[in-house]
Amino acid sequence: MARTVDLEAHAVRRDAFVDAAQRLMQAKGFEEMSIRDVLTEAGASRGAFYHYFDSKADLLDAVVARVVDAALASVEPLAADPGVPAPAKLRGLFGGIAQWKMQRTELMLALTQVWMSDENAITREKMWRVVMERFAPLLADVMRQGDEEGVFSVASPDETARVVVALMHGMNDDAVRTFVSRGPGTTMLPAARAMLAAYIDALERVLGVTPGTLELLDDSVLEEWFS
Repeated sequence: MARTVDLEAHAVRRDAFVDAAQRLMQAKGFEEMSIRDVLTEAGASRGAFYHYFDSKADLLDAVVARVVDAALASVEPLAADPGVPAPAKLRGLFGGIAQWKMQRTELMLALTQVWMSDENAITREKMWRVVMERFAPLLADVMRQGDEEGVFSVASPDETARVVVALMHGMNDDAVRTFVSRGPGTTMLPAARAMLAAYIDALERVLGVTPGTLELLDDSVLEEWFS
């Protein structure tokens, strides 16, 4: 029992640093945030920080992992619902994650700044490894269900899921670059729509469905970010 309590206490103390970093990232940005800032925000010592994290970059990895976990947790009930057809489930997964992000605009903008920084290239790749590890199994179940329903044509649900995550990687990267290229008073909505259409076309080909079958995001999501 004592061991369990120790593990729980360890997680709580570690989470306090992640909480502090997330608040500071939203308030001032990751690059401007220092470890001293985190210590002050968390009310902790430098020794305590280095007990849990090796560096500021290590703390960033923890923030990113938490964001990925929370976003996926928001759509897990849908993924597990046997009464939802596979195409609707796929749309719900993509749309649900997009809505989750829209409800946390400040955090997403802070992470976008991190995403675009060359100094954080390793963190970007780590994040997508986390997404691949945790999202691909959910997608594989959807691929398997769609194949059983006769609406998808996939030889290997597990490998197809990994291909879909790879497409997400490219789409996210293009979306971020499109977003940051927007000048004051301009809209990137037509470019965003064209980009999304291209990725949906690729996804439909991967899943072997009729062109125009899939809808992944409401246009309102694009308008929110790119108008």
